[in-house]
Amino acid sequence: MNTPEWTKPGVYGALVGAVAVSILGFTWGGWTTAGGAQEMADSFAAEQVILAMVPVCLGLSEADADRVEILATLRETSNFQRRNAMMETGWATLPGTEAPSRDLADACLAGLELDGS
Repeated sequence: MNTPEWTKPGVYGALVGAVAVSILGFTWGGWTTAGGAQEMADSFAAEQVILAMVPVCLGLSEADADRVEILATLRETSNFQRRNAMMETGWATLPGTEAPSRDLADACLAGLELDGS
């Protein structure tokens, strides 16, 4: 069987082009794998759940009879320990769970604006 002279360079060119397009697509083109897309979706969903729960956390803080004392304690606590102190209040516990959420504690502290008041 006789193959044309251009077959070998044409096949090599197609392979190099496919590799180059793949590299450019994944690095600059915004392409992603299914696993990467799933990680992004999970992260986005978790962030949205936390944002949706901030009003619940703020509502729990307003309904708490010891609110004034707890807020004073949170203000006196160093910024480094404030999240742990917020988690101990119980305001940062998602409904249906037993353990407080660190992310919700951070978001609730931001919502309380302790430094601004």
